[in-house]
Amino acid sequence: MTVEQPKVYIEIINKINEIMKEDNLSQGDRLPSERELSDRLNVGRSSVREALRALELLDLIETRRGEGTFLKPANSHRLVSIILSFLLKDESAKQDLTETRRIVELEATRLAYGRMDQQTLDRLEELINQSKEEWKHGDFPVDEDYLFHKTIVEACGNRLLLNIWISLVEYNKVAIKESLQREGRPTASIKEHEAIFQALANSRLDEALEAMRKHLENSRF
Repeated sequence: MTVEQPKVYIEIINKINEIMKEDNLSQGDRLPSERELSDRLNVGRSSVREALRALELLDLIETRRGEGTFLKPANSHRLVSIILSFLLKDESAKQDLTETRRIVELEATRLAYGRMDQQTLDRLEELINQSKEEWKHGDFPVDEDYLFHKTIVEACGNRLLLNIWISLVEYNKVAIKESLQREGRPTASIKEHEAIFQALANSRLDEALEAMRKHLENSRF
């Protein structure tokens, strides 16, 4: 079930794109309502809502309370299209997703290095401690792992980069749990997070980038 769900909403995104072309919609235009999209696509409204949320995360549409959903001005649409084309593939997409996430996250770490405040560092340390507690009680620290990486990407201050990262990781968030389920991986992953944190806290960019690179490779997302 977890493998099929992403395919459903991505297919809906494709169909919504076709509707945009059929209705000759351009930036600033209002999209059909959830109910109309559901009827035209013959899918449930929850699936339509999930697809719209993905488009909103990618900064392609915006929802205005009481007015509806509107197309945003075009920016970096080509890059987003490339990313979505990766997601539309099956097994062959895994390497593309892994490489793309590594590129995005390493660059986000580089940018975050010069923009990270003490509050962000405290949050990273807190997440590491929470991960230890989760694993101590036999629970896989999936949410803590996700939030550790998200906190770093958020700190880079680049909204588009964050949206791209979210689209990549949310699509395959189950991979985090699968990675942590490997024997000995939770403990190793936490230590790798500690290495990233210590390098950032001590203003050692090269060490932070190398620690992040090794962590992403070892995680096998």
